[in-house]
Amino acid sequence: MKPIRAARRLRRASTDAEQKLWSRLRNGQLRGLKFRRQMPIGPFVADFACVAARIVIELDGSQHMEATEADRLRSQTIEAAGYLVMRFWNDQVPANIDAVMAEIDGVVAARSSPYS
Repeated sequence: MKPIRAARRLRRASTDAEQKLWSRLRNGQLRGLKFRRQMPIGPFVADFACVAARIVIELDGSQHMEATEADRLRSQTIEAAGYLVMRFWNDQVPANIDAVMAEIDGVVAARSSPYS
């Protein structure tokens, strides 16, 4: 399946954790930055991406416990495109969204770029 079609399908089938994180990232709520949901990058579709900050946020479910090599390749490819990949477990988001947001904000703040 082509990345754009996959992205559209994934947007419609968002997990609860993705919906909760998206509710905190959308509309410039984090430092005025625009995040995109299910953004194609090369052959992969990133869960969330901020082009200005060059950050990708991936939410991993239990299926990722056994897909470490695939996740490593995925992260390598996305990082080769110039993005920093941040990974969180799905259960971290509903359990402590404030800590997840604080970690994302800390990384965004630490990256020096003209977007801030």
